[in-house]
Amino acid sequence: MDRTFLTVGSIAGFLGVALGAFGAHALKGRIEPEMLAVYQTGVEYHLVHAVALLVVALRAAPPAPYAARMAGWLFTAGIVLFSFSLYALATTGIRALGAITPLGGVAFLGAWGALGWSARRRSGKNATLPLPT
Repeated sequence: MDRTFLTVGSIAGFLGVALGAFGAHALKGRIEPEMLAVYQTGVEYHLVHAVALLVVALRAAPPAPYAARMAGWLFTAGIVLFSFSLYALATTGIRALGAITPLGGVAFLGAWGALGWSARRRSGKNATLPLPT
């Protein structure tokens, strides 16, 4: 298991839960419902991709396929660019921040593609994800 992506995925999961709770409790009634929905979209994508980082941690164990490590960094970039731009947009109302969000979406797409590519590549004992027994 790759410790870097296990750590990043765990931190991302922790922050996703904390920011989700913040949005549900501290922002409710303080920002417009439309902006709260934008914030919640950021939380949803944040948490889904935190789990994806944990999958990458399983896949990227040494000797790591390059594509698996690339997926991990792209998932990380996607969370920062997509989710955090939505958090900032929702809490500040600065619409220009929405221009950053699609860059995060492209990073997510690249990450999923890279993870899929790494699953198709043969790399010895790391050619497939370990299955629970």
